[in-house]
Formats: sequence, structure tokens, C-alpha cells
Amino acid sequence: QVQLVESGGGLVQPGGSLRLSCAASGSIFGISAMSWYRQAPGKQRELVAGVSTGGNTNYVDSVKGRFTISRDNAKKMVFLQMNSLKPEDTAVYYCNAHFMMFGKSVNYWGQGTQVTVSS
Repeated sequence: QVQLVESGGGLVQPGGSLRLSCAASGSIFGISAMSWYRQAPGKQRELVAGVSTGGNTNYVDSVKGRFTISRDNAKKMVFLQMNSLKPEDTAVYYCNAHFMMFGKSVNYWGQGTQVTVSS
């Protein structure tokens, strides 16, 4: 059984910072690309940042230079450091684990953590 549990969300003022954490259980962490997605009210879920098993990272343009994704394989955790937060960053943030098994794409999701950026 694989579980992803996010934490670290909350209410922050514009310009502030938050650090999201995602703890993974099970044996798939080492073979999984890990990502953070977000979904704002009335909008589709979008990929925010991803980190491969080898540590390569990618970001959506709107967060480049402000967000940093990282992973700790020993602790089976992935983090999203969010700086210079803007109201448009307000969303539910989801942790995702993705890997291929026997040619099929496998995804696991956390339950989400709310991030609200408001004065």
C-alpha cells in the first residue's frame, strides 16, 4: 500500500513563504518521479514542479525563481519551498508519485493541502 501525506499548507500574506512536505510510505519512492500539482477553484489541476529519481527538476513558468522542489530519498520525502508567494498561488497542492510498471503508467496522489495567499 502506497500513501502520500502532505503537510505545511496554510494562510500566508503576499510575499511570504511556505514549505510543503510530502511523506511517502511503501517501497516505490526510490523508483518514482515526484511532483507537486495544484488546483485552484474552478481551474484544472496543473503541474507546478517535478523532480526525477536522478534529481532533475522542472517547473511551470509561473513559479520559476520562486519555488524549489527537492527530495530526500533516505527519508522518502519530497519538499516544495515556496517563496515570494502571490495571491494567484492560492490552491490545493497535491503530491504525486509516478513510475512505469510493465509498460503502464502508475500514479499515486496525496489528499492535498490548502495554500491560501491573502492579506
